[in-house]
Amino acid sequence: MRVGMIAEGSYPYVSGGVSSWIHTLITGMEDIEFSLFTITPEKKKESELKYTLTKNTVHHQNIELITDLPVNRVKSNLTKEELSLLFRWFTFQTLDPQALLILGNREKMGSVDEFFESESFYTLVQECYEFEELYGSFLDYMWMWKSMYTPIMHLLQQDYSKVDVIHTASTGYGGLIGTYISIVQNIPFIITEHGIYSREREEEILQSSWIPVIYKKRWIQLFHHLSKIAYEQAEDIITLFEKNRGYQLELGASPEKTAIVPNGIDINTALTLQGKKPVFHIGAIVRIVPIKDIKTMIYAANTLRRWGYDFHWSILGSDEELPEYAQECKDLVVSLELEQWVTFTGKVNVQDYLLSFDVCVLTSLSEGQPLAILEGMAAARPWVATDVGSCRELIEGREEDPYGACGFVIPPIQPEELADRLRWFINHPELLGRMGQNGLNRVKNDYLLSDVITFYRNLYAERGEKVGRHRIPAAKII
Repeated sequence: MRVGMIAEGSYPYVSGGVSSWIHTLITGMEDIEFSLFTITPEKKKESELKYTLTKNTVHHQNIELITDLPVNRVKSNLTKEELSLLFRWFTFQTLDPQALLILGNREKMGSVDEFFESESFYTLVQECYEFEELYGSFLDYMWMWKSMYTPIMHLLQQDYSKVDVIHTASTGYGGLIGTYISIVQNIPFIITEHGIYSREREEEILQSSWIPVIYKKRWIQLFHHLSKIAYEQAEDIITLFEKNRGYQLELGASPEKTAIVPNGIDINTALTLQGKKPVFHIGAIVRIVPIKDIKTMIYAANTLRRWGYDFHWSILGSDEELPEYAQECKDLVVSLELEQWVTFTGKVNVQDYLLSFDVCVLTSLSEGQPLAILEGMAAARPWVATDVGSCRELIEGREEDPYGACGFVIPPIQPEELADRLRWFINHPELLGRMGQNGLNRVKNDYLLSDVITFYRNLYAERGEKVGRHRIPAAKII
C-alpha cells in the first residue's frame, strides 16, 4: 500500500507541531510506503530539511506555490459551459469538483501565464467583477484575482504520482490538491486538521496590511471555499479535539464523516521520576517564534525574580525559524538582566532535560493540541499553559475525567498571572508529584501513541483496500 501524505508549509522543513506528527506517523508504519507531497512558498534545498526522510518515504515531491511551468503554447479553449462553471466556482457559488479538473487541464486552460493573457480570463474576471458589485478599481480587482488564483491553478496543473490513499494534514492548498488527487486518481481522501486552517487564515487576513480592506472578505471566502470543497470530497475528516470538530461542522463538514483522534505520546518511565533539584527549574519546550509568545515568559521570569524567588528557566527549542524574533527575546533577557535566570538552549534532545524540570510552561497565542504538553505529561511534569486550542482539555481533563488537573490554565499574554501560578508551585513543592501523576495517568488512558498509529493503520487499510493499486492483504498490515 502507498499512502500520499500532503504537508503544507511544514514537514520536512519546519520542526515540531504538525511536522513532528507526520514524521511520527510515517516512522510508526515501516511496512507502509509513503509518497510525501510538500507545499512550500518557494523552492527549497535539501540542506533545509529539518528531518531525515524515513526509508518508507519512497517519494518526495516538493511543490512551490509559484514557479515557472513549461510553456506548452496552448491557447485557452474553454467552452461556454466550462466558462459558466468556472464563473460559479470563482464566485463561490458551487463546489462542483469538475471545476478543479478544468483548472488542472493545461491543454484546456493553457499554462497559468497563458490563461491570464487569454480572452477567457478577461471575460471571467469582468463577469466576476460585475457580479460582486465591488466599488474599487477594475485594475486592482484584476491583480487581486491573479494573486488569488495563480497558486491554485499552479498546484492543480502539477503531475502527482500514483498512490492508494491520499491524506492531508490541513485543508487550504493541501486540501485542494488532496481533493484533486482523490478525484483524478479515484482514491479515498482523508483530512486530519490540527488547527482549523480556514479560521487561522481568516485571522491572518484580518490582521494583514498587504490585502486592501475591500478585498479581505473575498480572500477569507476563498479559504472557506477551499475547506468546503475538501470536506465535500473527503471520506474522513479528523481533528484532535471536540472544539475543533465543532468548527468543522460549522464550516460544512458532514457529521458522519468526522472523528476525533487526539495526539499520542510514548511513555518513558525513566523520565517520570521525581527528585529534589538544586534550584526550582522551569522548562519550556517550544520553538522561538512570536506565536509562542516567548516574551511573556521573560516578563514572568522578571516578576518572579522581583518577588525574590530563586529559580532557573530553560527555554528549549529551535531559534532558526525567525532569527530576528529570537534575537529580540535574547536582547530582552539581557536588558532585564536575567541572564542568570533564563537560558535559551537552542534545539536539543528534550528528554535530556525533562527529568530536571519541576514544572513546564507554554505561553502560546494559538495551538491545536500541543505535543509539548503531552511530552511533559508523559514525564509526570505539571504545567502552566495558556487557554488556547485543547490546552485546557489536556491539563484539566475532559468531562467526567477521573484523574484531576495536572496544572493551571491562564489567559494568553498575562505575565503576572503566569508568575503567580509558578509562585504557587514553588510554595507547594509537595504537590508537584501529585499533579504530575494526574497528567501521566491521563496520558496512559487517553493519549498513547500506539493507539494513534493503530487507528491510522486500520483506516489506511480499510480505505486503501477498496481501490488501491499497490494494495497488500489487510491481514499483513493490521
